[in-house]
Amino acid sequence: MQSGLSFFDSDVSFTPLVVLELAADTKTEATAWLLNRIRGKQQNGGAELLMEQVLFPAQDGQKPNPNILVVGSTLQRLLNGAEDVGLFKEFQDGTMRGFTYANRESFKDFEGDGEGFLSVAECQYIVKHELDTLRAKNEDHVPGYPKLKLYPGKSVMRRLQSKGVLIQYFPLHEKEDLKRLSFSWYKQIKLSFQPLDDIRRYFGEGLALYFGFLEYFTFALVPMAVIGIPYYLFDWEDYDKYVLFAVFNLVWSTVFLEVWKRCSATLAYRWGTLCRKKAFEEPRPGFHGELGFNPVTGREEPVYPSSKRQLRIYLVSVPFVLLCLYLSFYVMMIYFDMETWAISIYNDSPNILTGILLFVPSIIYAVVIEIMNLLYRHAAEFLTHWENHRLESSFQNHLVLKVLVFNFVNCFASLFYIAFVMQDMVLLRQSLATLLITSQILNQVMEAFLPYWLQKRRNKKVNKRMRKLMGDKELPLLEQVQLETDMNTYLGTFDDYLEQFLLFGYVSLFSCVYPLAAVLVVLNNVTEVYSDAFKMCHVFKRPFSEPAANIGVWQLAFETMSIIAVVTNCALIGLSPQVQAYFPESETQLIFTIVAIEHVLLAFKFILAFVIPDVPKHIQIQLAKLDFESLEALKKRKILEAAET
Repeated sequence: MQSGLSFFDSDVSFTPLVVLELAADTKTEATAWLLNRIRGKQQNGGAELLMEQVLFPAQDGQKPNPNILVVGSTLQRLLNGAEDVGLFKEFQDGTMRGFTYANRESFKDFEGDGEGFLSVAECQYIVKHELDTLRAKNEDHVPGYPKLKLYPGKSVMRRLQSKGVLIQYFPLHEKEDLKRLSFSWYKQIKLSFQPLDDIRRYFGEGLALYFGFLEYFTFALVPMAVIGIPYYLFDWEDYDKYVLFAVFNLVWSTVFLEVWKRCSATLAYRWGTLCRKKAFEEPRPGFHGELGFNPVTGREEPVYPSSKRQLRIYLVSVPFVLLCLYLSFYVMMIYFDMETWAISIYNDSPNILTGILLFVPSIIYAVVIEIMNLLYRHAAEFLTHWENHRLESSFQNHLVLKVLVFNFVNCFASLFYIAFVMQDMVLLRQSLATLLITSQILNQVMEAFLPYWLQKRRNKKVNKRMRKLMGDKELPLLEQVQLETDMNTYLGTFDDYLEQFLLFGYVSLFSCVYPLAAVLVVLNNVTEVYSDAFKMCHVFKRPFSEPAANIGVWQLAFETMSIIAVVTNCALIGLSPQVQAYFPESETQLIFTIVAIEHVLLAFKFILAFVIPDVPKHIQIQLAKLDFESLEALKKRKILEAAET
């Protein structure tokens, strides 16, 4: 808990965990009603949390927002909440089990009244869960807002957020923990593993799994990089030799993801999320429709016909995506015209300047690709919101699909065209190198240097407060709340996984013709770790902890890319003059042979996925043991109940 930072609610001192920011013009009766609901007893439909308003002094003649609220909780309420959310903690025998307050003494590290048993991130997650499950009772509207309708069972926070009354709510940073994490994570430049357990304890499993994947991907690229450097230096001009590298690429891309599944399962078990039951999903804040009846929950909630959603998807979203893909192909053809123009100038007058000019079209095209990806991302988000998906998981899946399809075509279409239509390996190498290097430079500028520069450009007062937060001097609570309220909001790991997905594509698809691709990606990811760590600690608001057992839909995305990589590398092998020499008179036989090899490799890939278990054997035994003990306990309870009757 945060030392030295406390508030009083009904003479009870509490540590602030979460900040709620309401609109500055929120009606007084609405604020009072929300305070009463959050403080109210659970049996009366309240959240039974501690809360107080924060009053900021006026600065520079500007009136501060009077509707900033801090939320905390008693330890007893947090422990009960840990059981409600199904939190897994380490048992005395070393296994991970669902926490129950009745058996609290049997859990490791539970001492005395349980102070320190839950991490701050877990406490903040529990508070968020209690706020999210706060539901309307008999109110037909939010007090002070007759048009802001409510009905029994409606999520209060989601309703306020969707109508702009609730601007944001976020967890507070904990300075001492943040200082220790920063020191062990990025302030020391060293060749070592990341402190994933500390990251998980501070930010939660979802973010820790991303950094775990980033670390694993980087180390997995080292063999590719080690082989690629001498291959590039000594055998580059002999393009027949890329067949060997393509074969190694095939094996690497297959084994890479299978081993990651086991690493992911090991981390998830250690963190208690592998066998944790998925929480029941509530409708998204932006979901709308006519008021209906949910047969699962028995509550009234908006209902939107799936037929209307399907019409929106297939009559609007799909044609829009196809139009964007057409524009991407059109821009690609303009790029090839520019390449032809640059080559013609070089052929007419070969010198240093015209040699540099050869790279200009690729650089311009790489910049245009990044701009198009950014514009399309905003359009995809707008369309996915407009499709009106009920659940957040459905929204994310449709958004990921739209973005991946366009980004894949936009980033790789030109490379496929050069490789299999033009069959120009020299141009393929040049284009791949230019696209990869330019995209990495742009990403580093946008993700590392730009956020840091924007932070430095803040007004002097905020700069001083930021230096206080990053320094040794204790920052007053009011100052910290005001500072963090103005920080940027972390939008999740979507863009981070997308970047790694594209880098994986560059390496797995075409690195056999440019072996230094793996080297460049390793260097990029090393700097990515430090820049992402700095941003998470000092640029963004602290995100809520999100339980996660794996990397979700991104696992499927990477596996799909690895299958495409098998097909692509087999096709590149077939284009090798060394292989074509074995079939001097029959191109059809060559094609059939390559297709047969590709099918064998795909079969090998799927057999390997089947043979290698996703969960290590010792973890399977532990999970089976827990299931057995649960069944035995259930049998004993039934026997005791039968004996009592």
